[in-house]
Amino acid sequence: MSYTDEEKIIRGFRDVYNKMAALNKQEMEAALAGYTSTEVHLIEAIHDLTHPNVTQLADTLFLTRSAVTKLTQKLLKKQAITRYQSPANKKEILFALTDEGQSVYEIHRDLHQVFRKRDQPIFATMDAQQKADLLHFLAVYSEHLDNQTANRPTTDS
Repeated sequence: MSYTDEEKIIRGFRDVYNKMAALNKQEMEAALAGYTSTEVHLIEAIHDLTHPNVTQLADTLFLTRSAVTKLTQKLLKKQAITRYQSPANKKEILFALTDEGQSVYEIHRDLHQVFRKRDQPIFATMDAQQKADLLHFLAVYSEHLDNQTANRPTTDS
C-alpha cells in the first residue's frame, strides 16, 4: 500500500512513540512497582502545577474529571498524595505530594534523564535548523490538535 507523506509522518510519530514506550516500559515498571503509568503522570502533574485541582489535572493529562477523581482516590489510598482545601475557595479541593509521592516523582524524573542520555546520540546528529524545524512543526501540529479538541463536545460534565 502506498501512503501519502502526511500518513507516513503520522505513522512515523506513532511508531517512534510506541517503540519508546516499549523500550522504557520494563525499566519504568521495575522502578515504579505498584504504580501505573497514568498514576505516575498524575503525580508528575501534581508536582508541576501550582495549585492542582481536578479540572487542571484533567486538562493537563487529557483525561475526564471523573477519571482524575478515581485516580486521586487510588493515590490517596497509596499515600502518595494528600488533598486540602484551597484557602481562597473552601469548596475547591487541591492536591499535594506526600513524601511517597515525591519519591515516585524523583524516580520517574531520574529515569527520564537516563532515557534522554540513551537517546542523545540521535539528537547529536541533528543541526540547529533541523531541530528548530521539527520543534516548529510539533508546535503547529499540537496547536491544531488543541483547536480540534476545543471544538469537540465534552463527555464529562
